[in-house]
Amino acid sequence: MDEALRIQQLRKQLETYAREYYIQDAPTVTDQEYDRLMHELEDLEAGHPELADPNSPTQRVIGAILPGFEKYTHARRMLSLGDIFSREELEEFVARVRKEFPGASFVAECKYDGLAMALHYEDGRFVRAVTRGDGLTGEVVTANVRTIRSVPMYIDAPGHVEVRGEVYMPKVSFERLNEVQTTLHLPLFANPRNAAAGSIRNLDTSVAASRNLEIFLYWYQNALEHGINTQARALEAMHAMGFPVNMDFAVCDTVDELWAFIEKTREKRSSLPYEIDGVVIKVNSLEQEEALGLNAKTPRYAIAYKYPAQEVQTRLDDIFLTIGRTGVATPNAVLTPVRVAGTLVSAASLHNEDLIRDRDLRIGDTVIIRKAGDIIPEVIASVKEQRDGTQVPYVFPDTCPVCGSELIRLPEEADHFCTNPDCPAQVLGSLIHFVSREAMNIDGLGEKKVCQLHEAHLLDTIQDIYHLAEKREEILALHGWSDKGFDKLLA
Repeated sequence: MDEALRIQQLRKQLETYAREYYIQDAPTVTDQEYDRLMHELEDLEAGHPELADPNSPTQRVIGAILPGFEKYTHARRMLSLGDIFSREELEEFVARVRKEFPGASFVAECKYDGLAMALHYEDGRFVRAVTRGDGLTGEVVTANVRTIRSVPMYIDAPGHVEVRGEVYMPKVSFERLNEVQTTLHLPLFANPRNAAAGSIRNLDTSVAASRNLEIFLYWYQNALEHGINTQARALEAMHAMGFPVNMDFAVCDTVDELWAFIEKTREKRSSLPYEIDGVVIKVNSLEQEEALGLNAKTPRYAIAYKYPAQEVQTRLDDIFLTIGRTGVATPNAVLTPVRVAGTLVSAASLHNEDLIRDRDLRIGDTVIIRKAGDIIPEVIASVKEQRDGTQVPYVFPDTCPVCGSELIRLPEEADHFCTNPDCPAQVLGSLIHFVSREAMNIDGLGEKKVCQLHEAHLLDTIQDIYHLAEKREEILALHGWSDKGFDKLLA
């Protein structure tokens, strides 16, 4: 057989086997047979470099350092949905739609907690992946999305196809990632969404490849161009093309049916292998969707029902202060670790002295915590009925825990401040802020590197950043540094 033809045959064959394994969970060949075919393809490609294809199964997990992310303007804006929180608001949404389309039906689907993504195909070949960005313009992250095994590189569809969905990190992958972070004494990720977003937006593709990310597709952007006129049929068409689609959706004609789906999904939410934070309700007819159009910031044809924040009880073990770059002294709760909305929570900001007093929080209290927006942990109340006399009121310190200088609280201010501008915590906070994406955006000098250099007394002032070349030998002697990485930082 012609070797070029055999290469094409193997690529399609391995793509099919990967789809069966990663999406359908029904492999038809053994791992050994898959590996044998992969090795055959690798050997053939090595002999024919002119046939190189970044979509080849052999290329999907190879690490590379990207120079940056180019921008891409979406053909149709990627908008966030408006939120509702009650059955009454759901009834109002349905009534608004049916005022214009009395016979409208709706599709109810899970709302995933991940990173919105658009995938582009030309004549059946994957060509581009773009983040939502600001809704109009996103970042091209094609190389990182190629590392997601469930994303098909080839589909059986002519012309241009754009599908949209959510990149997410399964719960088990998130737990494993934080286990690794703990072993390496690195900061833990707050939640699977942040971990997924950080992985996709990392310029080192090997990071994304190592994170075991997944994706659900839920929007066929140009379905009408391909003769598909309902959301339900669009989901079925994407599934037939080999995209990972959650087929647990419902076509509903009444509010009662929509609410039943919301309640059913709520009951099984905690047992799902991925995080969801609600249910999305869309008009089923894509032609009606086009006619309904958009409000200023959100679609008129879809809405997101958000589940209330989960509240749990745990123990307030201690309170400690952290000093920020501006000198603000922030009290933080040390909590007996407890799982909230899918992640283990062991600490939460208490913001200031007034919050502690107003909520009557005492060390040793049983407290109620939740995640604001299912992301940021907060202590909302103490359970006074469970006090046994051992609880201790918190007294705000008079001195900085880092440098020992006086803490002051100005009239009309809620915060306490450290009065020492040379406080090591303020210096370190200023350095971290200066190199961050919000400020100078210095690639290769993230928070961990700044802390490492500061602890080694190689980076004590902003000025020191611009004299790092003079400290080359000392820096290369530290863990995690290489000539190549150091030169890249200097560049």
